[in-house]
Amino acid sequence: MTYAIVRRLYAVSRDVKPPPPVTPPEPPDDPQLPPSLELLWGLREPGSRGPRPGLTLARIVGAGIHVAQTEGVGALSMARIAKELGVGTMSLYRYVASKDELLTTMVDAGLGAPPPPDGGEDWRAGLTRWAVGVRTAYQANPWALRVPISGPPLGPNNVAWLDNALATMAGAPLTEQEKLSCVLLVSGFVRNDVTLALDFAEASGGEPQMPGYGQLLGRLISPEAMPSLHRAIESGSLDDPDDPDAEFTFGLARILDGIEALMVARAPRGRAPRRKR
Repeated sequence: MTYAIVRRLYAVSRDVKPPPPVTPPEPPDDPQLPPSLELLWGLREPGSRGPRPGLTLARIVGAGIHVAQTEGVGALSMARIAKELGVGTMSLYRYVASKDELLTTMVDAGLGAPPPPDGGEDWRAGLTRWAVGVRTAYQANPWALRVPISGPPLGPNNVAWLDNALATMAGAPLTEQEKLSCVLLVSGFVRNDVTLALDFAEASGGEPQMPGYGQLLGRLISPEAMPSLHRAIESGSLDDPDDPDAEFTFGLARILDGIEALMVARAPRGRAPRRKR
C-alpha cells in the first residue's frame, strides 16, 4: 500500500526531484563494549565510587540465576535481584546497563566452560562430545532456554564453546563459513531438543505425554485417507515409551551423517577425514 501511494505521488509530481539517498553512518572503528562484557573478560575493574562493598558482577549474576531457577525468568527484574542481594536497585547499574544485558551475562555464566576434548578424537566424536555438553548445560539451566537470543555469542564461555566446536573441525575440508554453519546447525538441534522436552514436561506436569496416542489417532483416521500414518500406527511406534536420549542420539547422528556427506563432496578425490574406530 505504501509503495502504491509513493508511486502515485511521484507520477503527479515528476518535476519534484526526490531527496538524495541517505548514506548510513559508518560503524565506529572502536565500538564501546558494554560494562558487563568488559568485566567478564577482565578488561576493567568496577568503579570504586559508590558501589556497596562486596557487590560484584559475579554476585549479581549468581542472584539472577537463583531467581530464574526458582521463580522463572518472568519473575526476574533488577529490583527483584537487588532485593535478593539486599542492595539498592541503582547500585546494580554500575555493573550491568540493563536487564537484557544481565540476562545475556547470566546465560553465559550458566553454560559454563565447554568440556575439554578427548585425546585423539576425530571431528565426529568431537562434535558429539560438544553437542552432549551443550545439552547437559541446558538441562541443568532450563531457564536459559527462555531467554531470547538477541545476538551472536560475546561472553567468554559462549565464545569458548564456539571455539571448542570449531576446533573439532579444524582439519575438515570445509570453508570457515561452512564450519560455522555446521556448528549453528548442531547447536540449533540441541537447543530445540531440550526446549521440546522442557515444554512437554511443563505442560504435563512431569507425567507421560498422552499415553495411547497411536490408538487415539487410529480412531480418528482411516487407512484409505492416510495410509502412511496408518502404517506407523499399526507398527505400534506411536505407543512406544518415549526415550528422549535415544531420539537425541538418533537425530544428532543423522545431522553428522549429513555433515560427513558434505565433507566427502568437498574433499579431494571424494575422501573425507577418516573416523576413529
